[in-house]
Amino acid sequence: MKTVLAAAAMAVAATCASAEDTVTYTVDQTFDDVVFGLENAVLGQGLVIDSVSHTGDMLERTKADVGSDVTIFLKADIFSFCSAKLSRKVMEAEPMNIKFCPYDIFVLQFPDSPDETTIGYRQFPEGPMKEVEALLDTIAREAVGLD
Repeated sequence: MKTVLAAAAMAVAATCASAEDTVTYTVDQTFDDVVFGLENAVLGQGLVIDSVSHTGDMLERTKADVGSDVTIFLKADIFSFCSAKLSRKVMEAEPMNIKFCPYDIFVLQFPDSPDETTIGYRQFPEGPMKEVEALLDTIAREAVGLD
């Protein structure tokens, strides 16, 4: 599967977009393939996914309840995980860095581009949290075969 992901990644141009405080990579891989790559990349770092928020499903399921008919995402999940070693390091440097834990990477598909999947994460402030951001970037890029 890793070979398929790497070949697909080389066959398409992945885009990296920074909008305010978000970094994203958009590829022409299936949602499931990107999720599979993300799960493997997280595990490959010796980490465990603590939770998966099925945000896209929730928004779709509740849209009529809040008076909307707009489908925002075809699929959208947020994967949360933590690194004990890295979290200790950044919180020893600044205890209030606790507000960033756990760390999240999202995977989504938009209705107007169903053949593309986007993976991304939020950027962190200058200082110790940039090491966490680098980890998230490594994981996201590996998930879509850009490593």
